[in-house]
Amino acid sequence: MLKKLNTNRPSATKLAGLSVLLLGALSPVSGLCQQSPALVTANVNAGDSGGMKRPRQLTQAGVAAVPAGFEKLTLAPGYLLDMEIYNTPEMSSQLRIDAKGSVTIPLIGAVHLEGETVPEAQSTIAKLLVDQQILKDPQVTLNILEFASRNISVVGEVQSPGRIELLAPASLEDVLAMAGGETIEAGDEIEVQHPTSTGSLDSHHVEYARGGDSTPLQSTVVEPGDTVVVHRAGIIYVLGAVNRPGGYLMVNGGSLSVIQALSLAGGTTLQASDRWALVVRKQDTGVTQFKVPLSRMETGDSASLQLQPSDALYIPVSTWKAVLINGSNVLSAATSAAIYRAP
Repeated sequence: MLKKLNTNRPSATKLAGLSVLLLGALSPVSGLCQQSPALVTANVNAGDSGGMKRPRQLTQAGVAAVPAGFEKLTLAPGYLLDMEIYNTPEMSSQLRIDAKGSVTIPLIGAVHLEGETVPEAQSTIAKLLVDQQILKDPQVTLNILEFASRNISVVGEVQSPGRIELLAPASLEDVLAMAGGETIEAGDEIEVQHPTSTGSLDSHHVEYARGGDSTPLQSTVVEPGDTVVVHRAGIIYVLGAVNRPGGYLMVNGGSLSVIQALSLAGGTTLQASDRWALVVRKQDTGVTQFKVPLSRMETGDSASLQLQPSDALYIPVSTWKAVLINGSNVLSAATSAAIYRAP
């Protein structure tokens, strides 16, 4: 075969393909898939089997398609392993992890492997072979042939909410990136819900505003099976003598002052009383209201009050301004009517 290749002078494309195939055989994927070229080719594009997945490996084109986080994958019930022991082919076999997290190995018996990584499981089996005086210095290699799909749910104010495949723990920053990042309506609170063994949820809250310090995201770990909820920004309401009354999202890092809210509402009308404004706030003890010095805040003589979610900012109408403006409108209408009725 090699003589035929040398005689016909194969093209650069064929040589490149052969080099890549040889490289794939010499360089195992992520240190886990140490298989022969024939087995690698056979596993390419393998479909699911009973809810299990086969790890996609190097194709003949040299494209790595192993799922992200595969090297950190911990073993769980249902996984199918291929065990090979160097220079002891009679002990090589395929092992299925049962519901208790164990595999049955000839001459050893049941071995609990749930929760271990592939290198840890290899060390566990090798140690048992030595302790039971079966082999002196065994070199055990495990390959994952089938693994159960593990997912997380990302919901709320993200660009692409839904279920995301996550084989191993990842930082909250990476998880948000997988979901396309936060939307402009995201607030400053992210909740990570982790299911416990009792069936309840253990919730962890992370404070983060878009464009802020990402350290809290990097230090928060999301595990397979978790749910990430990106809460929407709070809403404040601006009512009364303003040009655009209504509700406004607190998208400015989750905070909004009285002056900022007034600006979003288009400012006050001509009839507004610019001396005082009223803030209505809902608390656990009930609804409270208090006045804020609006005119002093606008001139900078007083610090602008920071509003809380669900606050209502009410700008009252000045009585004398309303009378003056309404009187001017009546006088203007009467004058216009007199003009139109003149002969």
